[in-house]
Amino acid sequence: MEFKDLDPILHNELRLKVMAALDSLDDADFVYLRELTKATAGNLSVQLSRLAEAGYIKISSSGAGRSSHTVCRITAKGTAALRDYQNAWMSYFNTK
Repeated sequence: MEFKDLDPILHNELRLKVMAALDSLDDADFVYLRELTKATAGNLSVQLSRLAEAGYIKISSSGAGRSSHTVCRITAKGTAALRDYQNAWMSYFNTK
């Protein structure tokens, strides 16, 4: 039996929720992701930054201050990482 390593970037509940949501959408704005994940704005912001630093999502913002609009989109690298994570996670259950 061999367990595959789980990606530490994706092995976080909030980051995984964001990636799962973005995987099924063209893009999503910050407010939608905050409401969907029930995260605080501060925590979501930090986790989005971590995903962007890993190259898993692209964040674009327009406007400034209270009128800013932030949109996130999954990257090809992010999609591949999510698929690898899913396969690695399943290796924990397919042990026969």
